[in-house]
Amino acid sequence: MRVVLAEDSVLLASGLELLLNSQGFEVAATVTDAPGLLAAVRDHEPDVALVDVRLPPTFRDEGIRAAVQARHDHPGLPVLVLSQYVEQEYASRLLADTRGGIGYLLKDRVSRVAEFTDALRRVATGGTAMDPEVIAQLLAHGDPVDALTAREREVLALMAEGHDNATIARRLVVTDNAVHKHVGNVFHKLGLSVGDSGHRRVRAVLAYLRRQGTTPTPPRPPAPPGRLP
Repeated sequence: MRVVLAEDSVLLASGLELLLNSQGFEVAATVTDAPGLLAAVRDHEPDVALVDVRLPPTFRDEGIRAAVQARHDHPGLPVLVLSQYVEQEYASRLLADTRGGIGYLLKDRVSRVAEFTDALRRVATGGTAMDPEVIAQLLAHGDPVDALTAREREVLALMAEGHDNATIARRLVVTDNAVHKHVGNVFHKLGLSVGDSGHRRVRAVLAYLRRQGTTPTPPRPPAPPGRLP
């Protein structure tokens, strides 16, 4: 599985490259800025792009904008974004295009190697991998979500992380039938078709929540060069 990595921190980029190579991935290219990412995606046609939200020169949103542009130039390109913080505006921007695998993880998830590599593989194969913290903040806004019960919100959050019904049932210690019922209720209350299946339904929910309008967090000051965003 070929990966293009966009990360300006030399230390983190080296660590990620070693980690990915040890886990059976092939790092086709490692770049440090947005133009480099676009060129690497064009030249190497990777299975997935792993992108830092903040890249030079301003360390604000170059990475996410480059990821969006890469998906525009190469429809369906799987992208997993890494961020130091939950950036609702950036997450919403990425979720606007629901074609192909998509993921948004906080950088501290990388230390959980099995979870991180599973998320990367899931995104590369067209799935979804959303950090629970990102989901929690997205679910905190929007009137339609207020209609969900506490259990339905739990189910929706686990769906958004990319889990199937069987996994959700195990996590919540309920039956598969109970999860199926909760999923149906979620889609009914959010006005979404229950005919959607797999990760497509997850992206539909996230896109719907994005359209309801999330409240962007105030922009943080640019990070000094060489520091994590």
